[in-house]
Amino acid sequence: MLRSLIRKSAAEGSFDRDLAGETPEAEEFFAKLKRALVTGYFVETDARTGRIDTVAVPGYVFWPDGRNSSTAPAGFGLFRALEDGGYELWLAGLEFAERGGGMGRSLLSSLLATPPGQKTWVVRIARESRYGATVAHLLDGLGFDVVGDTARLRWFVRRDAPPELATRIRGGTRAPSAGSVN
Repeated sequence: MLRSLIRKSAAEGSFDRDLAGETPEAEEFFAKLKRALVTGYFVETDARTGRIDTVAVPGYVFWPDGRNSSTAPAGFGLFRALEDGGYELWLAGLEFAERGGGMGRSLLSSLLATPPGQKTWVVRIARESRYGATVAHLLDGLGFDVVGDTARLRWFVRRDAPPELATRIRGGTRAPSAGSVN
């Protein structure tokens, strides 16, 4: 389910478009993701040091009210541990057929109610995503502010995040343009 949802979402711009195809990079990502789902850790190279690190990535599947584990989940969320002890909502997705009718809000609210979700300070979304404005609106209602953009991503920080983390993220992005979503 995750691979299919990530590939579909990548094709429409919600995730890195490179994940939509059968490329060596996509296959490496999905192999690492599979390992992370089994072990709870994602293996990656630290961009600053070149050292291989393991990063904790707790994950959750989402069943809307009234459904249970005997049916396919409607969505998922993976959190990524930050150096300061908090988390980033790293990957989240909702089946295309489930979108609308408050299901996105329900998914995000459920994810942010989990133990790592309660310590989630950062969310990034693809700037090209056709759902970007919707997700930005949902995040605003859940206590997150847009703090800036990079070439491909829009960054959000929770309003009660540690000030030094918020400052560090703002310093690594540029302010959103006047036509951006807030």
